[in-house]
Amino acid sequence: MLEYRYDTQLLIDGHDLDEDAINDYFTEHFDGDSLLAVGFSEMIKIHYHTNEPWKVLEYCASLGEIYDIVVEDMDRQSRGLKG
Repeated sequence: MLEYRYDTQLLIDGHDLDEDAINDYFTEHFDGDSLLAVGFSEMIKIHYHTNEPWKVLEYCASLGEIYDIVVEDMDRQSRGLKG
C-alpha cells in the first residue's frame, strides 16, 4: 500500500498568491509528499500526494477560486482499477 493514497491536483485563481507561502503552509500543516505549488500572483497550480485531500481543497479554497480539481486514488490505480 502507498504511504500517500491520493494524488490531488487543482488550480487556484486569486490575487497576490505567493508560491513560497503556499509551499510553507503545506509543509507545516499537511502530511504528504510530491508537492508542486507553481504559478504567479493570480494563478497557482497545486500537485500533492496526501491521505486527506479534503484538507488541501479547503485550504486552497480559502486562497481563491479553485477549479480543474482532480483527486485520484493511486492505490486503486496500482491495482489496475480506475483511480
